[in-house]
Amino acid sequence: MNRVLRRCFVLFLCLGFVFSLTVLPISSTLGSSEKASLVTTEIRGVWLTNVASGVLFVPWGINRAINQLAALNFNTIYPVVWNRGYTFYKSDVAKSITGEDVQPFLNFVHGGNDVLAKLVRLAKNQDLSVIPWFEYGLMTPPNSKLAKLKPEWLTIGQQGINSVNENLPEEINDGVFNRQAWLNPLHPQVQKFLKSLILEVVKNYNIDGIQLDDHFGMPVEFGYDTFTIKLYQKEHLGKSPPKDPFDGEWMRWRADKITNFMFQINKEVKAIKPHAKISLSPNSQYFAYKYYLQDWENWVKKGLVDELILQVYRDDKNSFIAEIEKPAVQLALTKIPVSIGISTGTLINPVEINRIKEKVQIVREHNFFGFSFFYWESLWGYISPESPQKRRNAFLEMFYNKAVKPLKLKKV
Repeated sequence: MNRVLRRCFVLFLCLGFVFSLTVLPISSTLGSSEKASLVTTEIRGVWLTNVASGVLFVPWGINRAINQLAALNFNTIYPVVWNRGYTFYKSDVAKSITGEDVQPFLNFVHGGNDVLAKLVRLAKNQDLSVIPWFEYGLMTPPNSKLAKLKPEWLTIGQQGINSVNENLPEEINDGVFNRQAWLNPLHPQVQKFLKSLILEVVKNYNIDGIQLDDHFGMPVEFGYDTFTIKLYQKEHLGKSPPKDPFDGEWMRWRADKITNFMFQINKEVKAIKPHAKISLSPNSQYFAYKYYLQDWENWVKKGLVDELILQVYRDDKNSFIAEIEKPAVQLALTKIPVSIGISTGTLINPVEINRIKEKVQIVREHNFFGFSFFYWESLWGYISPESPQKRRNAFLEMFYNKAVKPLKLKKV
């Protein structure tokens, strides 16, 4: 019961934050009209999530977010469409497996209307690009309907361990929420399910692409389920996988299977909508490969990714710079548009606007293509250290003019 009360408290706290957002006019004392009339090329994005955020759950939340982002010269939104075993759009695919075509509470507060359709319509009216974000990727709570109905889809570790700790926002990290089961990316039925979700969104909505993130991989300690073991034995003359999950060949074999899955997604998305972007928001190459078998550097080399947004949620300036200067990042920058994911804070760990401005400046000085901010609620809501008006003015100083998204690499 205490856990239920805590969840309700977090939900109503988030709703309160959204309700309390001010609608004061956005103003700025910077720049001349000539300066503001210039158009630059830069990705200016923000993630819209349902975790510790009420933006999707109140009738006015989406309208207000889109209007404010457009007024401050943002040009891209990454709205969640897949989280905790639920879709955040009307999905026949999800309903066929779990019996639920959309997240129940979202469906209730919007009276059964399709939230993604509304969001896309409003965003397009403001010239914002929409790239739906499959936030949970292959991750799902152990007690979700999906995990309970399809246990054979889950991969496990040795001794039957079927969940791992996941770093979630501090607001909900109570030791229960952060235990996550993992859909097996090597299992053909899992591949069919996730591809079907992605293709459903690509077919049914006027979107600019889709995004996967750091959860599209496999924890290195997993892969000891019956299906994966038999597949490995089939390709290794009956030999079982090494007991050491960090064994080099065992890691490479699993990572290559995930790369093949990524190839299928790219191919099938492009067959339906050739200009749709495959966006990826991973952690550093070292961390992504070592701990989640996500070899995104290889994906970039193979042309499987059209846009990379590297998550660099570092407080320290030097650590931030070191991360964006790593060889894999610089290599990607020569092949596709690469932007940097910047944290704007959480309720427990607020980020001052001056630190955000500093990181934006660093990203620009390093000639990246732009940035995306995590997340909407902390851009200029009341969970931030400064007032909403001060935060909005600061963003308008950074984004004093319109920006279009890059269609190809900048000339060096």
